[in-house]
Amino acid sequence: MNHLSLSELCCLFCCPPCPSKIASKLAFLPPEPTYTLMCDESGSRWTLHLSERADWQYSVREKDAIECFMTRTTRGNRIACMFVRCSPNARYTLLFSHGNAVDLGQMSSFYIGLGSRINCNVFSYDYSGYGASSGKPSEKNLYADVDAAWQALRTRYGIRPENVIVYGQSIGTVPSVDLASRYESAAVVLHSPLTSGMRVAFPDTKKTYCFDAFPNIDKISKVTSPVLLIHGTEDEVIDFSHGLALYERCQRPVEPLWVEGAGHNDVELYGQYLERLKQFVAHELVSL
Repeated sequence: MNHLSLSELCCLFCCPPCPSKIASKLAFLPPEPTYTLMCDESGSRWTLHLSERADWQYSVREKDAIECFMTRTTRGNRIACMFVRCSPNARYTLLFSHGNAVDLGQMSSFYIGLGSRINCNVFSYDYSGYGASSGKPSEKNLYADVDAAWQALRTRYGIRPENVIVYGQSIGTVPSVDLASRYESAAVVLHSPLTSGMRVAFPDTKKTYCFDAFPNIDKISKVTSPVLLIHGTEDEVIDFSHGLALYERCQRPVEPLWVEGAGHNDVELYGQYLERLKQFVAHELVSL
């Protein structure tokens, strides 16, 4: 029997071939861009143009209330940012990290609907390699992308951390938890979150390996802001057990929302989704 060298062993355990289950469930899936950003001659004003695939549901007036711009990350990529002014008297702004197979164009109508119903403005961004953002999607880029978005929200709009709600959906919970483990904010909302890449692909995984991606389970206990977890009990992509496991590790969990019968992509269609967020923003956060 041939003995493996140390470097071969290292390669086997630290750089394993990406299992097909992980690839199919967690590979980055940027869609064909559904929008473009055009810059004026001064180089400071950007205009948003949405394609038909963005499925825009509002009028020109609402579109004019959306401000877009580009900002640079510490890893050298330029990422597209979107500030949606939903409410003139909003106390909080959601820093929203969206799901995997969508971009800002497709999310823009949802942001207006969500923000106006829960009385929050929404600030979002496209990950490297998504929409109008340059570069390629990767785990390291995700963390640099959310940092650049946080800095832009703070400096460009002067919004203080105590007025920011860090909101992540699906893969977007990864940059959200990473950011929230390093900066305090008003609150964190984790919508259909994952514990780690290996645990999605191999549900019996009990510990975090050095080659595991997206280790939310190891970072969540460092989050000092209040955390609201939202998960469908019939989630077919990221099992409901992930939401439960993260809830158990939170320092400051609030009453979670477990949506009976909901899957991975339809939680927001259930009435209790908006009701829980309204209650959280309008009443609980004020008294925390």
